[in-house]
Amino acid sequence: MRTEGTLTRLDRVFARLDREPQRPAHIDMPRMSRHRMVLFSATLAFYLAIVWAVVTTSWLVRLDWQVMFFRPYQQWPQIHAFLDYYVVLGQRGPTAVMVASWLGWRSWRQHTLRPLLTLAASLLLLNITVGAAKYGMGRLGPHYATVIGSNEMGLGGDIFPSGHTANAVVTWGILAYLASTPTARRWLSALSALTSLGVGLTTVYLGTHWLSDVVLGWAAGLLILLALPWCEPLIARTENALFDLRDRWRARRGLPVPVPGPALPVGTPVVHKQRTPAPEETPAAHGTVGASLTGRPPAHLAPGPRSARAERSPATAAGSRRPPHPEPSQRAPHDAAPAPATRS
Repeated sequence: MRTEGTLTRLDRVFARLDREPQRPAHIDMPRMSRHRMVLFSATLAFYLAIVWAVVTTSWLVRLDWQVMFFRPYQQWPQIHAFLDYYVVLGQRGPTAVMVASWLGWRSWRQHTLRPLLTLAASLLLLNITVGAAKYGMGRLGPHYATVIGSNEMGLGGDIFPSGHTANAVVTWGILAYLASTPTARRWLSALSALTSLGVGLTTVYLGTHWLSDVVLGWAAGLLILLALPWCEPLIARTENALFDLRDRWRARRGLPVPVPGPALPVGTPVVHKQRTPAPEETPAAHGTVGASLTGRPPAHLAPGPRSARAERSPATAAGSRRPPHPEPSQRAPHDAAPAPATRS
């Protein structure tokens, strides 16, 4: 008797986690498609346009000064305490620990290092690209501005682009990038976009960044997420190298090394990588198993008295024995005709 229909929603969730395959085949790795390449090119052009607008002291710099003189932290002081904590969602250390904890658990469950390696690659790109831009342009922040109306470039600062904003885009956006289903990817993309938007505006509210810093930080983080498919071959090679290193280390210590091999004979306890239908879920499974045990091709038994061996069916995973075929009285009309039998 099957009882899968009576499981609660929470039971199904835990059952799904318990049956997680070793190498999830349903998770597709994003590729640098034409659509993604167009988005990458458009974002890069937007990034360069923002830099040019600030370097030339255009209307964007005037807008920066207007927002700074508006002093949002004085206009709405009642939310200052909350935003002091909310801005932590853009700090690299705390966010990296939170996201790495989740991705580490996922890597352990799925027996793959890809989530952690993808996070490491994205953070490495973030430190290199955003860090180089910060120190290369050397812009001062609003609290350290020297000349009203100037772009404050080349004065030894490190706030252009906004590191908090770019880190929020990359750290929370990596969850959407690694999502296993399109629905989860859409929801996580929307959530990460709102989080990074809130972090960027919070830095403007607190007066630690110009508005143009935040806009450039959004573009910088999005560029890293869009460029990650170029890193996938390197991530795959790194994962294989780490698994080979682990196997050699186990071999030197005399520990068992997991080596994929051919399917084991029936009756040997194994851990399946992917869930396969139970014997009672596939009608043809009984004849196939019977053929592997007796060495004969699968054939329907003729109606009438059956031998004791024919009445024994292979044991199921639950330990019960079920007849391989329904009784003659319960068969369908097209199964009623007896199969040709030979007499000895």
